[in-house]
Amino acid sequence: MANAGQIVAAIRDMAATKSLSHEEMNDLIKDGILAGLGRIFGPNVRAEIDIHESTGEIEMIVLKRVVEEVEDSSSEISLEKARWDDPTFQVGDVMEIPVDFSEFGRNAVMATKQRIVQRVREEERDRVREEFSHRVGELLSGEVQQIERGKIVVMMNRAKDAEAIIPWKDQNPRERFRQGDPIRAVLKKVDETPKGPRLILSRADPSFVEALFKLEVPEIYQGIVEIRARAREVGGRTKIAVSSRDESIDPVGACVGLKGSRVQAVVSELGGERIDIVPWHPDPEIFARRALAPARVSKVVSDPERQVITAIVDEDQLSLAIGRNGQNVRLASQLIGWQIDLYGSREWLERGADAQLFGEPKEDGLETADFSLSELDLTLGALAALKGAGYSTFLDIIDLERPDFEKVEGLGEKEIDQLLKIIDELTVEVDDEEEVEGSESEATTTESEVEEAGGEEETASEEVSDEEGASAEEEQVLEGPSESDDEDTEAVEILDEAADGKRESTESR
Repeated sequence: MANAGQIVAAIRDMAATKSLSHEEMNDLIKDGILAGLGRIFGPNVRAEIDIHESTGEIEMIVLKRVVEEVEDSSSEISLEKARWDDPTFQVGDVMEIPVDFSEFGRNAVMATKQRIVQRVREEERDRVREEFSHRVGELLSGEVQQIERGKIVVMMNRAKDAEAIIPWKDQNPRERFRQGDPIRAVLKKVDETPKGPRLILSRADPSFVEALFKLEVPEIYQGIVEIRARAREVGGRTKIAVSSRDESIDPVGACVGLKGSRVQAVVSELGGERIDIVPWHPDPEIFARRALAPARVSKVVSDPERQVITAIVDEDQLSLAIGRNGQNVRLASQLIGWQIDLYGSREWLERGADAQLFGEPKEDGLETADFSLSELDLTLGALAALKGAGYSTFLDIIDLERPDFEKVEGLGEKEIDQLLKIIDELTVEVDDEEEVEGSESEATTTESEVEEAGGEEETASEEVSDEEGASAEEEQVLEGPSESDDEDTEAVEILDEAADGKRESTESR
């Protein structure tokens, strides 16, 4: 049978492989020996155990209290038996009984072994629990140990005793691994089981993409660039929104890297999955425009109460905004956290929407736009006075006259003159244009009547015969130009212009 020194050496080797400290190893040996002594003397045994570091010898002394009548033989001894060894013993004294390791039988050795193994496992579980409980969301690396029932069992590089698995739902369906392949995944959670803590890893969670960017982009690791939102459909596409604390650093450019080196490293790890990187913005409407990239959005309308974004795109951008099986708009909705209702221009117009949105002319042919008064070249005092009177936009003051401005407290003559001048500059006079439009409409009507008579593209001047034209010219020379002639000439010119315009529109069609 091996001596105590050999046993201590073996336990030390085991402690070294389990990464146990010197104090933990000594406590482990003492606890195991105490379990063995319990098999010899009883469960309530008390003992003093000393381990000599130089020789490796173990000194064991069992302590028993001297009593008149023994109730627990594991911790008490009768006065009669105690006096066999030393007649001077009295009731209440403690008798020390030395024990040699050779007295350990098979049962005592097995009890010592079981206690040591149990303590080692408990130490491992506590160490795994303490090490990984605060590392949720971090990127971990390991080696594929085996694949069973769809889940991947991983042996961690820095904690080989830790039980780690990747369930089927946390795997990328486009990836295949074999035993011995290196693998990286993000720690999703630490699950408690009857056998101890189990590490649940994931390669499908959006945090896996975030952890990869943190590894590849130093600005993210340093906290200069921050990933504000992320959305992912594993194996297909990922969208992330980034912002920078330093205005001089482009967050999107930092994540893309020189010639796309950084984002390409992440794409390679994800098996070719597409990644869209968009700049984050606090305004939901602007953020929605960016989130729907690469599609160009014509207009965005938000409903903060219901947290709904209505996005309108041109017909040629509709399929790009929707994406394959609705993937693009679905990820954009997840990214901003709002519901996105997407409409094409045709469908939006059919619903009675504003036709001006897509370049169709208004009825009056003019564009009306409103903007804040702060965009005008006004003094701070004038802006404050107008705001105090309830005027905040240009359309609020566009119809006001000088007497209206004089009623506003805080406005001087110079400010009023400046306001009237700005209104005159930004206001379009439509009287002359309406007269021209009326003349053109009359000319168009006259031309249509001429076309009905048989002349498709001939003007009224071309229908006059050569003789009648000559006589008309002679009369004009003799009598001179009259008012009716001027009107006829003007009408002919208008008809010519109208015919040319109609011909151009016909050719464009």
